[in-house]
Amino acid sequence: MNKQVMAADEMMSFETTLRTDVGCVRTLNEDSVMATPEAGLWVVADGMGGHTAGDFASQTICAEMDTVGLPTGAMDLRARFMSRLTAANTRIQNKAAELGSGTIGSTVVALLIQQDHFACIWSGDSRIYRMRGDQLTRVTRDHTELQALLDTGAITPEEAENFPRKNVITRAIGVTKLPECDMVEGALLEGDVFLLCSDGLTEYFEDAELADVLYTGLHGSLEPLCDQLISMALLRGGKDNVSVIMVRCHKAGFPVLAIEGEYPEFRGEL
Repeated sequence: MNKQVMAADEMMSFETTLRTDVGCVRTLNEDSVMATPEAGLWVVADGMGGHTAGDFASQTICAEMDTVGLPTGAMDLRARFMSRLTAANTRIQNKAAELGSGTIGSTVVALLIQQDHFACIWSGDSRIYRMRGDQLTRVTRDHTELQALLDTGAITPEEAENFPRKNVITRAIGVTKLPECDMVEGALLEGDVFLLCSDGLTEYFEDAELADVLYTGLHGSLEPLCDQLISMALLRGGKDNVSVIMVRCHKAGFPVLAIEGEYPEFRGEL
């Protein structure tokens, strides 16, 4: 006798595309990106511009994350992520001491997904956005001098437009003894799309325009949409390296298993 067994819970499958570009001005790309959908992990790291070996810092973060393996659940993935981020933090600090030429650091923004749960962990001003239906939400909050002033009401949004220190970050990996990060988590829904990006993209987009571009392009493949965002940033100046990862989530039930034969010991249990 042929029996069909299907798990009740649903997992997620992912469409992923990623791009990084050196931009129109710089000769070195200090951004690094990585994606391991099988582990439920996507990362953008942006080496600190103007500092020695910013590319080393961002590459070190992604290299550590490449070893994350296959987690058993959300808590396990988070623990594996933080242990590797701590290892990267130490390696970056050791490299800075070896060079003896000042601070090395990198922002990091990461999307972690297990089952129907997501977490966003970040340090610095690289961002994650979530497009749910026609609504764009900025999930992360910049660790910058500008954002701190806005949060305290020291300056207005209008004054922020011409703030001379927009790009001064207040957190980064490699500059403190242990990583200093924030986290936001929540439930996934069918069709959620996440955008991870460095500030080389968001420098050229207000959130409202970004929402329009994403909504218009989300009905097709993510690859041309990702290319479009990079191209627009380059056409508008491309002063910095530009990196983008896009992830679309779909519900995918566990595979149906065909079982041959009778198993009376399992009756009433399936």
